[in-house]
Amino acid sequence: MKFRNGFKLSSKASRRLPTEYFTLVDVAFEGAVIGYLDDRPIREAVRDGDGLVYRFVGVAPRLIGGGFDVQALRSGEWIVSPGLVYAADPKVTTRKREASRAA
Repeated sequence: MKFRNGFKLSSKASRRLPTEYFTLVDVAFEGAVIGYLDDRPIREAVRDGDGLVYRFVGVAPRLIGGGFDVQALRSGEWIVSPGLVYAADPKVTTRKREASRAA
């Protein structure tokens, strides 16, 4: 029996997976405005609910049908509405849970 890498998706599997699996929600935008997409500002960073920081790396590519091409994402990259790609910033590792443990 052949095992497949759980992180490598086939093109058929990526079309069946909901885009929500690859999307950061409830983020706080931080930093300077570095551009605009659809008349909406692009911030240089976002912070999630756990305190992890992600840096802007580009715009999410789309499939012919209009959905996001999640296979094009690299490890540590996430989509933020309206289709921006942010990558985890390994330099910033402060999490709310770790900070509360120290107290």
